Amino acid sequence: MDETRSQSPNVSRQYLVNEGPDAPDNINNEVKNRADDNNGDRSITKREWITVSILCFVNLINYMDRTTIAGVLSEIQTEFHIENGSSGLLQTAFIISYMIFAPLFGYLGDRYNRRIIMSAGVFIWCLTTLIGSFMKTFEWFLIFRMCVGIGEASYSTIAPTIISDLFVKNTRSKMLALFYFAIPVGSGLGYITGGKIAEATGHWQYGLRITPALGIVAILLILFVIRDPIRGEREGGSHVASSSWLIDIKALLINPSFMLSTAGFTCVAFVTGALSLWAPKFLQLGIELQASKTLVISDVSFVFGLIAMLAGLIGVPLGSILAQKLRVCWHQADPLLCAAGLLLSAPMIFFAIITASSNSIACFVLIFFGQLALNLNWSIVADILLYVVIPTRRSTAEAFQILVAHALGDAGSPYIIGKMSEALQPLLTPPGSTADSPEVEFRCLQYSLFVTIFIEVLGGLFFFLTALYIEKDKAMVELTIAAQKYPKSQHRGSNYCVDLCGLSVRSTAAKASSDREVNNVVLPKELYFYKDLLH
Repeated sequence: MDETRSQSPNVSRQYLVNEGPDAPDNINNEVKNRADDNNGDRSITKREWITVSILCFVNLINYMDRTTIAGVLSEIQTEFHIENGSSGLLQTAFIISYMIFAPLFGYLGDRYNRRIIMSAGVFIWCLTTLIGSFMKTFEWFLIFRMCVGIGEASYSTIAPTIISDLFVKNTRSKMLALFYFAIPVGSGLGYITGGKIAEATGHWQYGLRITPALGIVAILLILFVIRDPIRGEREGGSHVASSSWLIDIKALLINPSFMLSTAGFTCVAFVTGALSLWAPKFLQLGIELQASKTLVISDVSFVFGLIAMLAGLIGVPLGSILAQKLRVCWHQADPLLCAAGLLLSAPMIFFAIITASSNSIACFVLIFFGQLALNLNWSIVADILLYVVIPTRRSTAEAFQILVAHALGDAGSPYIIGKMSEALQPLLTPPGSTADSPEVEFRCLQYSLFVTIFIEVLGGLFFFLTALYIEKDKAMVELTIAAQKYPKSQHRGSNYCVDLCGLSVRSTAAKASSDREVNNVVLPKELYFYKDLLH
């Protein structure tokens, strides 16, 4: 009778089961080494710190560039004589090109040198931003803002996958928190630099010329300093072969955790896009209606930028820390924390919209806590994507998520809010008043922004559904990576193709007598210790 020995579960709740006298002697050591590395407790090298710091710097100026427009939106409207609907097109045009080119860069990022791709993209972004600042007509300015999205798509799809290849488990979560920490900080700096530079120079165009200068520095750092690791380097996934783009997409479509978390993140993007463009102007209109003004209107962008930064400084790392602590004993913690963040943010944003015309201090406090709760999502959603998708498919997954989140999220939300406010003007304009009066403009934007509350609740629902599948999908990735580590010679003549996160698990030769079948999946006995992951 075969003797069965059980080893206590490692951090992934996997049991090692060796059966029979022919069980390989190296399995115990291999599992132990992998578990130690996957804990993320190893020391981080100086080169890795430098790489992450550069990626964070580029992400920061990326989001600075996006929100500079919102900081000088009133000046742009005056310069080009445009209404709210056309103003919303500035963000929408940028996001449309961003999401169209994201799949292309995702495909390239899974197969070619990522440093070259990122540096080329950042160059396009810097060039088009700089040229756009000299345009004299709205149409040409809109075209160059659209081209900016091409460059930014290259960076956003690839940078998180480099972090995922350098780190695993809790260390990866911490590095992702640091990376996404740059989003609210960069966004806040965009509001501040855009508004203050326009005020200091008397020309809003100079606010758009800061990030191209910083972008040149970023290109040099990417080309000559960043290390491009092997895909799946720290997970032992360097043996996982790339598949065709079509197979990658099909695999992502049948991955419930990925699809549902992407739907939830789309709701986050919708709310973020709408608030980032319209909140400063909405707050300015609210202050105009107050009898005793507690804030100078020209300082609104500055204060809103500070609030956005502070909410990000606290919210992004707080989300990551809570996830790391709770997932140890609560395996669905990540999506549930995302859901909680959205559901906590919704009432705070609602009351902030209500109080904007009566109490600026209460409004800004509510905005701070609403954004803080919303910022809990950023690093957690990125972490979910990376551990429910195999290494050679992650850039494609990032691109797919960007495409969906922006197509249905912040690509349309600024334009939708702007058009809704215009459509409400005839209904909310009282007799004897004009549609362009501050009170009418305020009410129209106020009612339009209420849409974001319903979207936040919908996003919370998607993350609750993600929690139903997250543990199994994560286990499938670990099994796929482990299976690909064993060459054909160890399968006793069998030629195995194992991709549990994709479309097939098959054996093209006769099964060896020591192979086991688990849930209709044939595994070599060297991989049988993963059997519990399939239940």
